[in-house]
Amino acid sequence: MKFQIEDVTVYFPYDHIYPEQYSYMIELKRALDAKGHCLLEMPTGTGKTIALLSLITSYSLFKPESPIKLIYCTRTVHEMEKTLAELKLLHKYQKEHLGAQARILAIGLSSRKNLCVNPRVVAAENRDSVDAACRKLTASWVRAMAAENPNVPTCEYFEDYERAGGEALLPPGVYTLQVSSSHP
Repeated sequence: MKFQIEDVTVYFPYDHIYPEQYSYMIELKRALDAKGHCLLEMPTGTGKTIALLSLITSYSLFKPESPIKLIYCTRTVHEMEKTLAELKLLHKYQKEHLGAQARILAIGLSSRKNLCVNPRVVAAENRDSVDAACRKLTASWVRAMAAENPNVPTCEYFEDYERAGGEALLPPGVYTLQVSSSHP
């Protein structure tokens, strides 16, 4: 469905919008117009994610002079995957209505496979293997064994980070995100 919120045409990929979602979008647009911050809360299952993504991407399309960078954080990989699925659905809907004008750049950062700096760990073939390799080097019981036996392998990056405490920095180097050719 398409509708107006003041001077912005909002592209919303569903046939129905809850009144709470519409109110959420109005308040979000006011914050964007004011170039300010906002904190909006809605109960679970009321469509916060798609409301936010629809308004933000529509706002960006119709106000290119006010570029927006959205950082959307989730607690779990599953929540991130759901968010990215909603964004893909929204992007498809926008492309159907706007063609090439519908341009979104989105990057999902999740799991150790994307964020780990230990070359031995990230060399594993998939996310689950990376997670397992990381756990084998950083689990509390492995670290306890290593404290008694220096031959037990641990992750030197994690250990350095732990020793540094609040002063921790990544080791010097250049880090890149790996892009899989199997994902569009």
